[in-house]
Amino acid sequence: MFADFLVSGLAAFALTAMVLHLLLVRAHRFLPVDQPNERSLHARPIPRFGGLAILVGGALAFTMPASVMPSWLWPVPVLAAVSLLDDFVTLPAVPRFLVQIAVAVAFALTQSIDLWWIGAVVLAMVWMTNLYNFMDGSDGLAGAMALVGFGTYALLSALAGDVEVATVCVVLCGASLAFLLRNLPPASVFMGDAGSIPLGFLAAAIGVVGLQRGLWDAWLPVLVFLVFIADATVTLLQRLCRGERVWQAHRSHYYQRLVQMGLGHAGTAKLYLAGMVGCGASAALAQLAAPAVGPVILVAWALLLLLVGRHIDRRWRSFMDSSVRGSR
Repeated sequence: MFADFLVSGLAAFALTAMVLHLLLVRAHRFLPVDQPNERSLHARPIPRFGGLAILVGGALAFTMPASVMPSWLWPVPVLAAVSLLDDFVTLPAVPRFLVQIAVAVAFALTQSIDLWWIGAVVLAMVWMTNLYNFMDGSDGLAGAMALVGFGTYALLSALAGDVEVATVCVVLCGASLAFLLRNLPPASVFMGDAGSIPLGFLAAAIGVVGLQRGLWDAWLPVLVFLVFIADATVTLLQRLCRGERVWQAHRSHYYQRLVQMGLGHAGTAKLYLAGMVGCGASAALAQLAAPAVGPVILVAWALLLLLVGRHIDRRWRSFMDSSVRGSR
């Protein structure tokens, strides 16, 4: 079984690296490019089709003899197609959200979820889909989260004997690693909505599938992806409290502020990676050794991240005050 996982992961890595190289060399003129704007942390145009390579490379990996693509992955090409179109022409927010909601509802209904919980599950899936996209704004972050998050899922599902879920996660890890090597600071390619939207959906969807199959408890997916969830959720709440238009582009996520305050893309990626590994490792250990303490560990990590966030808030206010004084 381990050999099959290894083959699937290596195939996904090699195929994604090959597709990404071909896109960068042969097709870059015809694919989306991220132009610097009010949300950007970069000053020059960067190709943003890395997510397309992840999806194509991952799909090709499922053609290997040891791999079979599960039917419950059907939402991925739907979301990828809409998101790729958005990368080209910037679709209005309402149609994109409606597609995401429809896909999440349809997926939830196929998972035999109690009707009382459908609304909460759909809301969580749509939020995870979008927050992953929000967090794809600094070199290395989205790729590292995919590697750690799906890697944790892969480990737990493999140990539980669920070959199907484990294979999907190993393929995602291999494809994400191939992208990440090109996305490390200074990034030569970005993921784009065609990658971040499907990966965010999969982070939630695989969490639901694993929960329904008894592979892990409900707290685990939240803890595994807590670094992204905390940053995006707290930032949204802060912007709502300030009366800002939350649907507009901005640079007030915690990772964006850290980059602007001088930590840079590399320093920010290292800090966030440490949090991701810490959350993922503690989640896996708790699930394997003492699932009952998982909620306690989740609360402890959430409190720690809130304290770190408050420290960044104070540093940011001081930084902005210094900037204002310096501009006079």
